[in-house]
Amino acid sequence: MAHHDLTLPVSEAQVRALRINDTVTLQTTLFGIRDASYIALFDKGRTTKFDLAGHAVIHTAPNVKKVPISNDHPAGYAPVCVGTTTSDRMERFTRDLMTQCGVRFIVGKGGMREGSLEAFSDLGGAYLAIIGGTAALETTWIEQIEDVDLDDLNPESLWKFRIRNFGPLLVAMDSHGGSLYTEVNAKVAVNRAAALARLGIGSSFIKSSGLSV
Repeated sequence: MAHHDLTLPVSEAQVRALRINDTVTLQTTLFGIRDASYIALFDKGRTTKFDLAGHAVIHTAPNVKKVPISNDHPAGYAPVCVGTTTSDRMERFTRDLMTQCGVRFIVGKGGMREGSLEAFSDLGGAYLAIIGGTAALETTWIEQIEDVDLDDLNPESLWKFRIRNFGPLLVAMDSHGGSLYTEVNAKVAVNRAAALARLGIGSSFIKSSGLSV
């Protein structure tokens, strides 16, 4: 396990140096994206003014407040609470996000599935996990909302955050086929089977009753 302090954007080589259970702290820029902005970009053919190549996105629809545009608030928004939403339902967009926009990191909670893991392996990406319930802490890592795009979708706009010391985040899926979620699911299956066996519940009973193993 190693810790990496990375200034965005990053190269493919920097991403491929990461392994699951490493930790990462991100610097400079982070883009916020969520369901509606994904759908706008990849289902409806909209484009963004942002150059996302080599960057990280975080799955979020932040709580913000509208403020006068100033040097401190160039986008006219101030962050109130920037939390992270569950990533799984946005699984189908990972490969497009990487091939069309050049994104290297996805920051989220709950993990993603095999399709994302294959995209990370093929293209050089990683999933950086945040623990749920840490929105207040995450917000302290955001210095400013620098810009916003697709803002008719607010709060599921495409946000550009200026960040400082965003992390540490856990490398939960890497570019070498490693996934903590796959490992955890395998251990859960083994432990569950052992627990059922101790209770005298065999596989034949589970199949006949329609229960899931």
